[in-house]
Formats: sequence, structure tokens, C-alpha cells
Amino acid sequence: MAPRIAGVSLTDFGKHPERSSRELFTEAAGGALADAGVQADDVGVVYVGNFAGDLTEDQGHFGPMMADYMGARDVAATRVENACASGGVAVRQAVEAVASGMHEVAVAGGVEMMHNVGIADITDALANAGDNEYENEVGLTFPGIYALMARRYLHEFDAEHEHLAAVTVKNRENALDNPIAQFREPVTVAEALEGRPIASPLTLYDACPITDGAAAVVVTSEEFADEHGLDAPVRVAGTGQSSDTIALQDRPELARTRAAERAADEAYEYAGVGPGDVDVAEVHDCFTIAEVLAVESLGFFERGEGYRGAAEGETTVDGSIPVNTSGGLIAKGHPVGATGAAQVAELTKQLEGRHANQVADSTVGVAHNVGGSGASAVVTVLRSA
Repeated sequence: MAPRIAGVSLTDFGKHPERSSRELFTEAAGGALADAGVQADDVGVVYVGNFAGDLTEDQGHFGPMMADYMGARDVAATRVENACASGGVAVRQAVEAVASGMHEVAVAGGVEMMHNVGIADITDALANAGDNEYENEVGLTFPGIYALMARRYLHEFDAEHEHLAAVTVKNRENALDNPIAQFREPVTVAEALEGRPIASPLTLYDACPITDGAAAVVVTSEEFADEHGLDAPVRVAGTGQSSDTIALQDRPELARTRAAERAADEAYEYAGVGPGDVDVAEVHDCFTIAEVLAVESLGFFERGEGYRGAAEGETTVDGSIPVNTSGGLIAKGHPVGATGAAQVAELTKQLEGRHANQVADSTVGVAHNVGGSGASAVVTVLRSA
């Protein structure tokens, strides 16, 4: 029996300088438990995705702290750190804990505080997701890394910066009706192209923002959901996870994320579906080029064709394969440790028919969460009952 997603919740994504990670995660976890109709006493295990709390809040040991404050003090609790894929891996761990029969109810989620330090400090903290010796120490931070990937992609294929800008336009449009999104203002292609340069060819509009926020999901066994009369129609049909070299320079192809490809293959096989069965997806668009690579890794487009998705309307809400109907990282925001769980939460709402940008008749959703420049990847397939 496939584990079910019984409840989900997200805090507002944006700036919360007056709050802490424990406050944000407690809000999200409490909301997810309420959404599920489950008590904290029912929870057997908690997984908390967090990347940089040690560096930005002088706080490690997130697992038991968050379990304590959400009212599940006596459970197994673990912090999950896998760079920007921390939240997605936390959900995967919860799914495996329930699917194994070890636990009937698990809470998985993530949280990140990023505005309580300066831009130089958070940039340095984020750079820890790369190879310190061969990337950070020579001045290569993630805008530069993804710019290299973008330049290589534009060189290899029949794509222009305008195609990347179309991703920003689409995701900004999708965020307009998302009440928790950080950016809820539209952007045109011209504005995106004329934005402040950050690393050629990328402008500020090609990048996701710095974000505070938290997300949580409640995962239960089918037996628990049925016995307790939970309204939990969404099942986790499959998950996949893989890794690659942490340094971009060590990969045979710069403009390709093989770990995501392998994770997708594993998740599809486990779920018994293929790319053509997917109705809606939330993918890791930390930069516009990342969404292009994501839709190729997930098999929605052939290699070198993903740039057409947003530009030609195929990945819009009413397109053939809607992608990032939440606004994605670019518009909804990217609180690093929470992002993967937030993707699962957004897809759960889609499959339950209660999303702000509802995709009609959607029954299969895919979440794609990446760490670093693609060194970690986790893919989750959800299906409605």
C-alpha cells in the first residue's frame, strides 16, 4: 500500500526578520496536522529539512527542537541536510519510514531563515552546497555556476536568452494568485532581459530570491488513514533519489543534470508511470536554466528542446504539461530547506482540486528537487486515488 499525504501547510514565503526557524516550522507543522486531522501524539517520526541553520542562526540539531515545539517531544526526530534538496529528501525519508511499516504517521518538512544575515553572508553560506576547494575558493558562487550551465546550453542548442526569460514571465504570472508567494507582480520578457546583470547571460530576473519560510506534510499509512477516517486521497506512488559530482567541472556535460534523470527514472518505475502520464509538475527553478534542464530530466522534452516549454506555452497552467503552477522558486521563493516539501504540498493541493491555479482533471503530479548544481536530486510521484 502506498503512503498517503494526509495534510499539508506552508507559511508565507518572503522576509520574516522578526521570527525564527522554530516559529516558522511550528506554524507549518501545526497547519499540516490540522489539515490532516491528526494529533501530534499520533506522530511517530519527524524529518526536518534545513541547510544553513548552523551558519545563519547558530543553531544545529533541528530535528528534536522542531519535534519538541510542534508537540511531538517523544518521537524519533532527525534533521535532513542535502543542500537545496533537503526538504524533498525529508519527504522521501518519511515516505520510506511509513512504507516500511516502521511508523504509521510521519511529519516531514523543512525550514530556512535567510534574511537574518547580510547578502554576502547568505551567498557564502549557500556556496557551501558547491565544492569549496575547486569552486568557492576561486570565487565561483551559484549565480556563476548556473551562468556557466546556461551559456553552455545556449551554445549547444537553438536557444536564446529570451527563452529563459519566458520561464520568469510564466512563473511570475503563476504566483499572482498564490497567497504565500514572495513575488506577486508580473514581469515581461523585455523587463527580464533588461534586469540587473548578475552573471552573464543571467540577470536578476533569471534567479530565485532569498527567502524565509517553512513547509510541512503529514504522511500516513493507508491503514491509518482508513481507520481514522482521514480525507487523504493523494498517494505517494514513487520516489527516486540520485547524486552526481559536487563540482560542475567534473561532469562530462555542463548543461545536463544526470542525477535528476536517474531519480526520475527510479520514481517513474516505482510508480508505474511515465512522463506522458504526468498532469502537473513542480520543478526546481532556482535559475531559469534550471527549469529548462528539469523538464528535460523529467522526460517532458527531448534533450535540447526544454527551452521551448515556457516560450511556446507548453508549460503554462493551460499548456500540455503545466510546470510550477505555484510560481516556482523564482516567484514563490526558495527557503532552501523547505523547498522540496513545499513542492509536494503544492502538488497535493493540485491533486485534491484546491489549488489557486487549478489544473483541470489532474491525477498525477511530479516534484523535482535539486541540491547544488545537480549533485543531489530527488523526484516524487503523487497520484490521486
